Amino acid sequence: MSGDLPEFYFRVRENGAAVFRVDTENRQRRIEMDQIAVVNVKNGEIKSQGNRDLSHDEMEAIRAWMEQRIAILAERDIDDIRRAVDYMNLTTQWAQAKATDAQLDEVTDDLLMAMHDLRSVLVRKKADRLLRGDGS
Repeated sequence: MSGDLPEFYFRVRENGAAVFRVDTENRQRRIEMDQIAVVNVKNGEIKSQGNRDLSHDEMEAIRAWMEQRIAILAERDIDDIRRAVDYMNLTTQWAQAKATDAQLDEVTDDLLMAMHDLRSVLVRKKADRLLRGDGS
């Protein structure tokens, strides 16, 4: 492990993270982590732990982490959608070239409903953007 440890450690949770201050300046020279806050990236909430008041530097570090985390999650969302497009193409190829009648009977209605729902939302959202003049 590197000798240069970060000042803060963020244990990722479902909607954010638990924030720990990393301490190696103790008699045993062990790595100690003191939880200082819990953050929620969905609503931007930062809750200090215990009776502690977060310092300006702690708040700055937490806000910087939250900005970076939100950007990472947004990138993942787009990547997931691009993968969905790939899966749709692979599903089309499977239906055309490999699927048996029994397999198609098993999934056709579910696929058609999901595709209809997606198409309806996409068409409506595109129309809204065109009416506002900010999309193509």
